[in-house]
Parts: sequence; structure tokens; C-alpha cells
Amino acid sequence: MRNVHINDYEDIEREVVAVGNDYPGGYVLPPHQHRRAQLLYGATGLMQVTTQAGNWTVPPQHAVWIPPQTTHSVTFIGVSTRSLYIDPARAKSLHGDERCKVVTVSPLLRQLLIEAVALAPLYFSTRDHQLVALLLSELAAMPVREFDIPLPPHPLLLRLCNSFISTPDIHDSAERWASQLFMSLSTFRRFFRQQTGMSFSDWRQRACVVVALSQLVEGMSVNEVALTMGYDSSSAFSTMFRRVTGQPPSAYHP
Repeated sequence: MRNVHINDYEDIEREVVAVGNDYPGGYVLPPHQHRRAQLLYGATGLMQVTTQAGNWTVPPQHAVWIPPQTTHSVTFIGVSTRSLYIDPARAKSLHGDERCKVVTVSPLLRQLLIEAVALAPLYFSTRDHQLVALLLSELAAMPVREFDIPLPPHPLLLRLCNSFISTPDIHDSAERWASQLFMSLSTFRRFFRQQTGMSFSDWRQRACVVVALSQLVEGMSVNEVALTMGYDSSSAFSTMFRRVTGQPPSAYHP
């Protein structure tokens, strides 16, 4: 189905409902949730998914897994999407239901998503059921990419994190953040890990990579991104980026 609202089909008696939608650049879906889990795949463009727990950047040829009943908003930058809405009982056997995650989309999964969107809502044939079964099997095998930025519940720390995300600087110091929170450095480091599940230095690096993904997909050069984030050279940035993502920045540059 293309360009329909999932609310009209969410309670249909099928494990999977497949929907395709086209969104203009800059379009924002305000916070909402679904009874079903959602696999949101961007065939083109870039998506940014936000929940209370974090931000996920979804570059082209990747998808984001959104567990059932997870309140989320989505910003689309020129995206044609394919979505699977999966019954909650079935979703638990795939990528779980604890938090969002970005997954790789293989060429086979991509083609299966395209085929699934062409199915009738109440698909009946043996071929259609086999297609959906293969699609779910391939989805379960997809590796998870660390393209998320965990966010803390503490209001002041959350404000500092969001400020960093808006203007990331790889040299921003834990000492400065500790001072802002009126904490000793050791107390801050423990507090930050409790709040985000990551060390400050790992979180700072992850945030730089995820923001860089967006900038690269939107057309900024590798050198521009590197200098903006405080790296001494594009090669230093590229080394870090490859270490975190497993790919060079050029893989995400149009």
C-alpha cells in the first residue's frame, strides 16, 4: 500500500502490514506511537528519529526499528519510505522491544520491502505468506549499527547534551561539563555513565559521528565536517569515523 495511514490498517488480522510513503524535505511527523512495532526504511534521503531515550540518525539504505508503543517523532530530509508494522507478539522474536535501533538493510531485504508494499492488506496466497516469512527472517539477521545518541533523563544534563549535539566539538572537556553541573570530575564521570550508559568520551565521539552522518548525507565535504567538529585534519576525522562505523565518511557523501 502506498501513502495510506497506518491507523486504518493497524488492527488487521495479519502479522505484518507494509506501507510506502513519500515525504518532502524537512517534513516532521510529530510525536506519536503505534500498537505494532515499526521498521522504517528510507530508500532515499535521511531520517532522524527522536524519542525520550535518544536520537537516531538513519542514512540511506538503513532502517530504524521502533518497538511497539514507543512515542517517537521523525524528521525526513527528502525521503521515500517503506515501513513494516509488525504485530507485538511477533516483534519480540526479531529485534526485541526495549529501544529503537538502526539496522543495515541488505539488497535482499530491500527488494523484499519493495515487494511487500505491493501486497494487498489481507494477503492470502501461499506465495505472499512465504514472502512475508522470508522478509521477517532476513530482518532478524540484519546487524545493528551504532547510529544513536543516548540522552539522559536529568534535565540539566539533557540540556548540555542537546547543546553539544547542536554544535559538536571533539575537544569539549568533561571538566567543563562537570563545572556546569557543580560536580567534581570523578562524580561527573560516574553520573554521566549512569544517565546515558556510556562514558563521556565515548558519548562525545558517538555524538560527533552521528551528527557527521547527517552533515555528510546533506552534502558537506569531509574536510568541512572535520574542521567544524574541531579535528586537526580530515584524515584524523576519517580514521575515527571508520573505527566507529566500519566505513569511510565518503560512503555517506552523495
